[in-house]
Amino acid sequence: MVELLYVDLTEKIRQAAFEVHEYFGCGFLEKVYENALKYKLELLSFDIKQQFPIPVYFINDTKVGDYFVDLFVENKIIIELKTVSSLDKIHFAQVKNYLKATNIKLGLLINFGTQKLQFKRIIL
Repeated sequence: MVELLYVDLTEKIRQAAFEVHEYFGCGFLEKVYENALKYKLELLSFDIKQQFPIPVYFINDTKVGDYFVDLFVENKIIIELKTVSSLDKIHFAQVKNYLKATNIKLGLLINFGTQKLQFKRIIL
């Protein structure tokens, strides 16, 4: 059996995202959901960084730029938010690349753009 990373933290993030989606439904710009989820997670006393630059590395740990993460929780989990009609392979690839480039182990892809919230765990 494979042990999931940050199970308790991920579940609290998922619950907060569901509460935000339940309140707003779909149809707002991504920034509205980003701000609301950040606020909700701060109420739970989590360390949240918004639009936080995470260094991107290349060969021999050479820094080649920064990726500005939508939300970065407890310096452990990247949250990438979308407001699209359906998640596509490119969205998963985007998060996978962010994880690979930043050496973060877990990313959450959350789509607020549908009637039912889409919440996906992506592991490096």
